[in-house]
Amino acid sequence: MTIYIAADHTGIVLKTALVEYIREALSYEVEDLGAQEILPEDDYPDYMIPCAKKVVATEGSLGIVIGGSGQGEAMAVNRVPGARAALFYGQAHATGPIDALGAPALDGYDIIRLAREHNNANVLSLAARFVTLDDAKEAVRIFLSAGFSADERHVRRIKKLG
Repeated sequence: MTIYIAADHTGIVLKTALVEYIREALSYEVEDLGAQEILPEDDYPDYMIPCAKKVVATEGSLGIVIGGSGQGEAMAVNRVPGARAALFYGQAHATGPIDALGAPALDGYDIIRLAREHNNANVLSLAARFVTLDDAKEAVRIFLSAGFSADERHVRRIKKLG
């Protein structure tokens, strides 16, 4: 499986560390789509949209995009038909049942697993200003190891996204 990774100037340092981690520790092929140098005037869509297009065009691939908040990066990715970005902005800790069904609280890492299992997310958006390197590595490990459940209800919902 090929992992496509892209960052704007804010995410370069984290991207560089993650490329090495993904190649060496997780043994995936990685294609680094930039940025390659810190240019504060760069625009994140110029990196995120090509990354999303590569993920959609390459069956079985996944993507990782990195920016300051991860928000704009996820928004850019989600404009590409067939791309579904999940945002991880840090290890949040919930304290109790918080949904209408009384489900137990989950943590920030669970959102990554659930995004893959329920939403077939194919791009992970990371917030470089909000995550530690260790949290980012764990988020990436979970994202790359989780899979889509293919339950009928999840397939039906994804089809409605277009």
